[in-house]
Amino acid sequence: MLAKLIAALIAYGPAGILVLAFIDSAGVPVASGIDALIILVAAKTPSRAVLAASMGVLGSLIGNVVLFMAARTGSRRFVKDVPQPGDKRRFREWFRRYGLLTIFIPSMLPIPLPLKVFVISAAAFGTPLRTFVAVILLGRAIRYGGEAYLGVMLGEGSGRYLKAHTWHLIVGAVALFAALYGLMMWTEWRRKRALR
Repeated sequence: MLAKLIAALIAYGPAGILVLAFIDSAGVPVASGIDALIILVAAKTPSRAVLAASMGVLGSLIGNVVLFMAARTGSRRFVKDVPQPGDKRRFREWFRRYGLLTIFIPSMLPIPLPLKVFVISAAAFGTPLRTFVAVILLGRAIRYGGEAYLGVMLGEGSGRYLKAHTWHLIVGAVALFAALYGLMMWTEWRRKRALR
């Protein structure tokens, strides 16, 4: 049934992208459907590329906010604010400082990374909604805007290009994560040194 729904939504172009992005981001995985659809729409009708990317960003943002708010409501209801044991408290502190990287990287790259787990973690650990929204907007705008651009520039060969360069994207993601993490650690080191 899900396959039929996805096929029907694909026929609607940018409006279908909006709904698919919402469904995928709200918790029902749609394996690379949005990415492929944005590239396809941009390749076939370049004049609709910006609209296709925008619908992907909007649908994903709404879906992620729905998932975030559901997780936040659930965490408030079921998790009491009690002192955490050592390892859990350290993870919570780490996530508060650096966890948005674990949201930004998967939201930006078209390779399967577990974004939903980190969205739920961000909600449970009290990440401010506006910060979360800014990270999702930036990551998705880079991803879907890049795919629309790729679709316009390479046409229908864009999908083959992405498949041929999957490992390059993975290595790039790891390098970007390491660089951003290193920058954050360096900033933290400088802050601590200034306090001495």
